[in-house]
Amino acid sequence: MAAEGKTIDALGQFELTPVLGKLGASVGFTQSTAHMLLAVGAITALVMWGMARRAVVPGRLQSVAEASYEFIQGLCLNQIGDEGKKFFPFVFSLFMFVLFGNLIGLLPFAFTFTSHIVVTFALATIVFLLVTIVALSIHGTKFFGYFFPEGAPKALAPLIIPIELISYLSRPVSLSVRLFANMVAGHVMLKVFATFVVLMGSAGVLGFLGASLPLALNVVLIGFELLVAFLQAYVFAILTCIYLHDAVHLH
Repeated sequence: MAAEGKTIDALGQFELTPVLGKLGASVGFTQSTAHMLLAVGAITALVMWGMARRAVVPGRLQSVAEASYEFIQGLCLNQIGDEGKKFFPFVFSLFMFVLFGNLIGLLPFAFTFTSHIVVTFALATIVFLLVTIVALSIHGTKFFGYFFPEGAPKALAPLIIPIELISYLSRPVSLSVRLFANMVAGHVMLKVFATFVVLMGSAGVLGFLGASLPLALNVVLIGFELLVAFLQAYVFAILTCIYLHDAVHLH
């Protein structure tokens, strides 16, 4: 993060640039793709190395791996029911991918791939398609009764059905925009206050003292962003479980 010509370029951090030279440019391999692979590698390493020893008294990695496993397993069972066991691998993978994407983006010179709407919308679309396929496979044509609650007056069908349909189709939009917007907003604030630190710190002794305030705010913001990184992954996972519950139980 640096000041460029005494201006604040808060959105430049989200620009995609090819990596691996001409090869990366030809196949569209950007820093976003590289950080996705990094996240997948880190998750795989955590699960494999953390559970390799399976010690009675777990170490740090094993404790993190077990806590993550138990947290998502409890989330699936509580929200979906016993059927949640079948969807645990999917929800666990989704949660960890979003979480690691959020956390890696807080590292210096790293890229937050969850700050791109195309990534979050792709994840939300996968959730939407899975939920729809599960509902159709379990309930068949009865699934369409979801858009017109049982017992509702038939005269209100022209009003209720479009509302329920729009609400259902808007799920991937709301799911993706929520994560994308939170990541963008947090990183923009970090960049703005970090630039204030550089600009004021270069103005001499008084500027150096004045830079202490935005520096302190940036430290607080980083702590807040760590919390947001977990909360947004949790929200993404729990909403996925809620949608799967609706698909399984059709209500």
